[in-house]
Amino acid sequence: MPRILIDDLTELAARALKRAGASKSAAAATAKALVAADAEGLATHGVSRVRLYCEHLRQGRAIGKAKARVASRHGATCVVDAGGGLAYEACSIAVKEAIRRAKRYGVAFIGVTNSHHFGAAAYHLAPVAQAGLVGLAFSNSPAAINAWGGRKPLYGTNPVAAVFPRRGAPPVVVDMSLTEVVRGRIMLYAKEGKPIPLGWALDKEGKPTTDPQDALTTGSLSAIGGMKGTLLALMVELLCAALTGAAFSFENESYFEPGNKPRIGHAVLAIDPAALSGADSYFQRLETFISRMLSDEGVRLPGSRRGQAAAVAMDEGIEISEALQNELLVLAGK
Repeated sequence: MPRILIDDLTELAARALKRAGASKSAAAATAKALVAADAEGLATHGVSRVRLYCEHLRQGRAIGKAKARVASRHGATCVVDAGGGLAYEACSIAVKEAIRRAKRYGVAFIGVTNSHHFGAAAYHLAPVAQAGLVGLAFSNSPAAINAWGGRKPLYGTNPVAAVFPRRGAPPVVVDMSLTEVVRGRIMLYAKEGKPIPLGWALDKEGKPTTDPQDALTTGSLSAIGGMKGTLLALMVELLCAALTGAAFSFENESYFEPGNKPRIGHAVLAIDPAALSGADSYFQRLETFISRMLSDEGVRLPGSRRGQAAAVAMDEGIEISEALQNELLVLAGK
């Protein structure tokens, strides 16, 4: 498979997005985020998404020239309106607001409304950790998970991420969707015409299926931990939509079929350790915990594998399939 340098892959993805109607800044922000996911080994959230984003831009499901703005503000909170555009510029504004307000008030909660797919959740929290703050990020998405006992998709995959900064070391990073497998992985199976394993998804009758198209369209995805996973999905749904005015997951149609314009909601929570027990205490206590955690042979610190992969990608580039490379070249008009 071809290996492409990060800058070259970013330029190629940005060119494809811009050609599909994204503004220069939106294309650049989106391409940077997607390539960062690939660099960390998260191919399901990487440049394999470019084609879908381009389709949404051309169909008007994402507004390429949208201008994200702070729509309302009050103390430690505010809401950013993405204007129906791609998510990444709006998320950048939200993170900057979260950092600024948390530094002032000790904590900040920022909502994003009227947005689009926001990719790998932890990506948005890197500046929060760099600022020495604890961060959490959430998003809803088109309905994918049934309420417990139901058959119809109600909640999105509703990812959750958290970062805990350290002194002199990379942060602890937690990033997960609330389904047994991320939807992007099922997309890859569908693209390759392969059946998915049992346990990943249900068909429209609520029965286990191996058909990836069922999972992506008329069926639903299995929540992690059964009922407990559905309750976590409910919590994220209300944080991201009820508080921000965004559309609920069931009000958003599938990304993978012709449908309405997504009005996804995101949320970012930032906490300044200095406002609680104090920064010195926080960093000391965190290292005490990490030391105990890693003293158990075989335990790996969350996020460490991603960081190692990104370091290799920085030097050696990112490996993608020849088919994906050709797809990007066509989309970019090369």
